[in-house]
Amino acid sequence: MRFNSLGSGSEGNALLVECGSPEAPVRLLIDCGFGVREARRRLDRLGLGDGALHAVLVTHEHGDHIGGAPRLAAALGVPLFLTQGTARGGQAAMRAQAQVRFIDPHRPFEIEGVVIEPVAVPHDAREPVQFVIDDGVSRLGVLTDLGHSTPHVIRAMQRLDAIMLECNHDPAMLEASDYPAALKRRIAGDYGHLANAAAAGLLAAIDHSRLRTVVAAHLSRSNNRPELARAALAAAWGQAPEAVMVADQDDGIDWVAV
Repeated sequence: MRFNSLGSGSEGNALLVECGSPEAPVRLLIDCGFGVREARRRLDRLGLGDGALHAVLVTHEHGDHIGGAPRLAAALGVPLFLTQGTARGGQAAMRAQAQVRFIDPHRPFEIEGVVIEPVAVPHDAREPVQFVIDDGVSRLGVLTDLGHSTPHVIRAMQRLDAIMLECNHDPAMLEASDYPAALKRRIAGDYGHLANAAAAGLLAAIDHSRLRTVVAAHLSRSNNRPELARAALAAAWGQAPEAVMVADQDDGIDWVAV
């Protein structure tokens, strides 16, 4: 297994996961908050054409995650997997004629032999989930939008080989920002986004025995800095800060083998 972030942040998110043999890979795109043209441009820079994807998965209906997902799935002729709540919440985006497959947020499903485990999370959306991807050899955890950790999330994220974990903001930077007060409360609230310290606390609570890769994701351009996210996660992981990767908005992160 390997993965590649096409971009991570409030302006658009997309994570490409590739499983199986190099001769017959299974490629899953988790979220697509970019327009179809931009998503294709970002896929093209990886040398991937229209027949490269097997499915598009959506975590929730916020525009930076669902924005172009239905239209991209329809354009490529691949199924779109999401919860019924996400579909209801994202009605405008769902007007594209995609092949919709509804998922149970508490029941694993398979795509071409790859097991996807949805993980229900606290976030201000209709029926949000995150995912664990298991190809039978490696497990990748994706946790990019949640307001706080829960026992359910901690249980789901055990036995991981890699994790992509939200480090959205530094509380002091958020408080000092020019964001409206209501937006500050929303971001910092229990159904908003993880601060660096909260992400570190979540990481510290999961089993590290197999964990080889940690990626900080969904960093705010205005209210966080990569070095702050790295330092927080590194301390929780017991590694040097340079061991923590950071996925950014413009370039995401290059291929990472799990």
